[in-house]
Amino acid sequence: MTDQEEEALNLIQSHRQGVLQSELWKLLDIDSRKCSRIVKRLIDAGLIERIEFRSDGIKTYLLRAKKRAIDPSVILAGTEILPCIGCDQECTPEECPQLLDWIYQLALEEYQE
Repeated sequence: MTDQEEEALNLIQSHRQGVLQSELWKLLDIDSRKCSRIVKRLIDAGLIERIEFRSDGIKTYLLRAKKRAIDPSVILAGTEILPCIGCDQECTPEECPQLLDWIYQLALEEYQE
């Protein structure tokens, strides 16, 4: 993946609702033609999806990052699954009561072994 493709993907991933393709090329400071080629490569790689969108009567595309499968080793600690997986709350890890309880439970299990 080129630096510009990686930068485009990072920009798209950082916008939860997606980024309009007509805005992406401006954010990347490249021409629209080059942006289209980058978008095509990201779509072909299965990293983003492109949804037709009308803005002020003009057709453009909304670009959204595809969710990738998670490596199970990242979400498991022993046999316990990370509580954040199914969570839809907007919180910070430092202040999340479910996450803190999970970490505390893991520490207890480790201490008892």
